[in-house]
Amino acid sequence: MTYDIALLPGDGIGVEVVDATLPILEDAAERGGFTVETTRYDWGSERYLEEGSMMPDDAIETLDGHDAILLGAVGHPDIPDHVTLRGMMLPIRKAFDQQVCKRPSVLFDGVESPLRGYEGGDIDFVVFRENTEGEYSDAGGREHRGHPHEVAVQTAIYTRRGTETIVREAFEAAAERDGHLTNVTKSNAQAHGMVFWDEVVEEVAEEYPEVEVERLLVDAASMDLVRRPDEFDVLVASNLFGDILTDLGAIVSGSVGLAPSANINVEGHSPSMFEPVHGSAPDIAGEGVANPLATVLSVSMLYDHLGEESAAADLWDAVAAQLADADAPRTPDLGGESGTEAVVSDLRTRL
Repeated sequence: MTYDIALLPGDGIGVEVVDATLPILEDAAERGGFTVETTRYDWGSERYLEEGSMMPDDAIETLDGHDAILLGAVGHPDIPDHVTLRGMMLPIRKAFDQQVCKRPSVLFDGVESPLRGYEGGDIDFVVFRENTEGEYSDAGGREHRGHPHEVAVQTAIYTRRGTETIVREAFEAAAERDGHLTNVTKSNAQAHGMVFWDEVVEEVAEEYPEVEVERLLVDAASMDLVRRPDEFDVLVASNLFGDILTDLGAIVSGSVGLAPSANINVEGHSPSMFEPVHGSAPDIAGEGVANPLATVLSVSMLYDHLGEESAAADLWDAVAAQLADADAPRTPDLGGESGTEAVVSDLRTRL
C-alpha cells in the first residue's frame, strides 16, 4: 500500500519540525509494511510577502489529490495573524469539510506538569473541537470605517449538521474510552447558539446511555482543567472554546511542544490534515531547538486515520519511551539543552 501525503511546512519552526520528522515518518512506514510518497508545497507567509497570497489559486484542487496533509505551522511576525490564519489553515479546513478537530492532552511518564501532584498517566484527555463554523465563521463585517460610528459585527454560526457531527464523534470516543463526556459551552450568556448546542448534545446523548455527560460553562471548565485535569476524559466544545481549552490542556500536560492535532473529514471524501499546535514560534525559528515530538505524534494520528494502527502505535510508543528515559535528549521547552536533530536521531533508534 502506498499513501500520498502532502507536506505543508509553512512558516517558522513549522519548516524545521516537518523536515526533521520526515525520516521518522518513513521509518515507521517501512516497519509497518507500507510506503509513503510525499509532495512538498512551500506555501505560506513568505509567498504572501512576495506574491500577495499564501497559496496559489489552485491550491485546494492540488491538495485534493492527496490521501492526507501534514502541516507544520502558519504565522509570521510581519503579517497580522488573522491574515495568515485565513490565508491557509481556515480555507483548507472549510474546503475539505474537516469538521472534527481532535486534540489529545497526555502527561507522559518523565514529563513534569506545572501543576503539583501529577505524574505520568494522571492526565489523559482529548478535546473534540468543532472546526469549520462557530465563532470562527466569517459571517459579519465592518461598516463606517474611520468614522466615530464605525461598527464591527462578528456572527457565530452553528448548523445542526456541524454540531451533530462533532458531538457524535465525541460520544463515540467517550464510549470507547472511560465513558465520560464533558460538554463545554457558555449557554447562560449565549441563549441562541449555545443553547442550541446543548440541545443537540442532549439529543445525541440518548443514543449513548453508557456515557456520563457533564456540563460545564467554559470559564468553569478552564478553572477545572487546572484544578482537576485528571478527572477529564473527553471534552466537546465549539471552535473558539475548543481552541482555548486545548492550549491550556497542552500546558498542564507539560509543553505545547507535545501537543498534536487532527483535522478530520469524517466522511472520507477529502483529505484530512494533521499538525502540531505549537505555532510558528518566530522567537526560536532558525535556532534548531524546536521540539519535533508534537509533529511525530501528529504523524501517529495521521497513520491511525489511514488505518495503519501498528505504525501509529510504534510512533506514539517511541515518543513515550524517549520521554520516560531521563538520559534521552530533550529540547529546552522540556527543560533540556538538546536540539531538534538530536531528539529525532535518538527517536529513530527507538522504532
